[in-house]
Amino acid sequence: MGTAYQRVLLKLSGEALMGNLGYGIDPAVVQEIAAEVAEVIASGVQIAIVVGGGNIFRGVKGAAKGMDRATADYIGMIATVMNAMTLQDALERSGVPTRVQTAIAMQEVAEPYIRRRAIRHLEKGRVVIFGAGSGNPFFTTDTTAALRAAEISADVIFKATKVDGIYDSDPHLNPNAKRYKSLNYAHVLNQDLRVMDSTAIALCKENNIPIMVFDLSVRGNIHRAVMGEHIGTVVGDLYEVS
Repeated sequence: MGTAYQRVLLKLSGEALMGNLGYGIDPAVVQEIAAEVAEVIASGVQIAIVVGGGNIFRGVKGAAKGMDRATADYIGMIATVMNAMTLQDALERSGVPTRVQTAIAMQEVAEPYIRRRAIRHLEKGRVVIFGAGSGNPFFTTDTTAALRAAEISADVIFKATKVDGIYDSDPHLNPNAKRYKSLNYAHVLNQDLRVMDSTAIALCKENNIPIMVFDLSVRGNIHRAVMGEHIGTVVGDLYEVS
């Protein structure tokens, strides 16, 4: 059975890496993610990853406590590099060649982000992890994921989260919340569903990049998504609201 996609961008939140710890990085969770990514690479699919930093530092929260917003965002970007390097180590221990590219120069520990070099790494079967966001304050790592996906011509963005899709209201607060199977970009924006920020959604819409949202904690979900299984919620202009 062939895969549904040739090149995917996997968006991981920083919170996904901390498991149940409440803060920081859970090595067991990171190794589990690495094992799943290794399976996908073995099937011939190219994977790039954008990772957040909210498990270590979140710029918006820092700004809310009185920090300069730009400074807080730069600190958050550096936190994403820590996550990227941790993930790189786990992937390479799983036998997957991996490169970290950062939007803020850190040449002693990572490559600078160069689009053509990133694409060449992917073509050679390496995982590329994009750290330090877009390199600009006031932009989220979701927007970075949409931007990098467009730059490398990814077929799809996989947004791996702690919930099993997009709901019409918060499922933690509303037991009757309805999970969507599919959505179009306009509905996501009009209903303010907050799966990604509006800048990220607009970028995906303009570049016709579908987004699949699914639960990262279910073992095998990344592989299922790559194989074309309809898990979670898919967003794109080709889809009806259902």
